[in-house]
Amino acid sequence: RLMPELPKFDDENLKSYGDEEEELALSPPAALMSILATQELLLENILECIPVGEFAVIQPLSDEFCLVLGYLLTWKLTLAFFKAASSQLRVLYSQYLRRTKSLNKLLYHLFRLMPENPVFSGPTSEVPNKDTKTFFTEELHLDVK
Repeated sequence: RLMPELPKFDDENLKSYGDEEEELALSPPAALMSILATQELLLENILECIPVGEFAVIQPLSDEFCLVLGYLLTWKLTLAFFKAASSQLRVLYSQYLRRTKSLNKLLYHLFRLMPENPVFSGPTSEVPNKDTKTFFTEELHLDVK
C-alpha cells in the first residue's frame, strides 16, 4: 500500500534535477535498493554454476526458495513503485537501474529460475480440456491464508 505513495516525494524535488549536463539518475527508495543489492549477491551465489538457458531446481520451503521468493517480492515492490511514478521520474529511476545493472541481473536470474516446462499441475479456473495448461495460460490465486 505504501509503494504507490513514495514517488510523490520525489515529484516535489524533480525540478532540481533538470539543470545538470550529465545523464541523470535517481535512486528508487534507498532501503529497497539496499535489500535488492544484497539479494542479488545471494542469488548470484546460488545460481552461479547454472548458465542462462538451463534452469535451477529450487525445492519449496528451502532456504534457497525463501531467498528467491524474497528477491521476486522485492522486484514486485519496485515495479509497484515504478507504476505509481510519473513518466519523468520513471526515466530517472530507470537510468539508476541501468547504471547498477539491476535489470540485467533480474533477467539473468529469471532465465535461470524459469522452468523448462512450466506445466500447471494445480486446480484450474476452467473446465479441463486437451490443451496443456501452463503457468502462462492459467490465472494463479496467491491469497495468503
